[in-house]
Amino acid sequence: MNLIPENATPEDSIQIVKNFIENWIRHHVVLRKAEDNLPAESKNVQKQLDEYRNSLIMYAYERELIRQNLDTVVSDDEIQKYYDDNPNNFELKDNIVKAFYFQVNSNAPKLDKVRLWFRSDKTKDRQLLDEYCHQFASDFSINDETWILFDDLLKKVPLKTYDKEQFLKNNRYVEITDSNRIYFVHIKGFMIKEGLSPLSFERDNIRDIIINKRKLRLVQEMEKVAYEEALRNSDFEIISSKENE
Repeated sequence: MNLIPENATPEDSIQIVKNFIENWIRHHVVLRKAEDNLPAESKNVQKQLDEYRNSLIMYAYERELIRQNLDTVVSDDEIQKYYDDNPNNFELKDNIVKAFYFQVNSNAPKLDKVRLWFRSDKTKDRQLLDEYCHQFASDFSINDETWILFDDLLKKVPLKTYDKEQFLKNNRYVEITDSNRIYFVHIKGFMIKEGLSPLSFERDNIRDIIINKRKLRLVQEMEKVAYEEALRNSDFEIISSKENE
């Protein structure tokens, strides 16, 4: 261990060594205090060390087993089946929306046209709005096909609402102006909390659940095979309690 940096001054070197010695003494003084005052059973840490070592070895083995054997491909049919079979697991805990938003400076150009494009469903107008956002918007997301948490949208846009559910039911196009910015929000769709969460919103979550279940089955099967093999090879002997009496 190189305790002292090469560019340390003599004064710094002395202080570094002094601090090191003091810390070493403090550590061993506390250790001695613990040794003198703890009962014997509290100082016997070998069992805990053995258990910790065993758990690390088993974890490393299970991780390698999973790395070599786990199938991580989850089909759409598997995801759909899990979703259909477990509807109670997919109750919405929060409101979600499909929406696009963008913010521009209040002196941005072509705002009259932007307001027309913003409310238009025409493909050409959406393309023009896309190009405009890339050029002039300070923040934007025009992907309105993906469900997001309504609360995440509120972090981007200063919507003032005390009843989120009523707001979603009564607003589709929103324009907000503050001191120097204009925010545009188009809420294309929404789902209220406590309803059934849509599959598209849960797809990644379901995939993770299915893979985790495969991991568990893989480990359980490994344990079963190892146990049965040990029984066949008489690697251990089960002694009844009566035999120990």
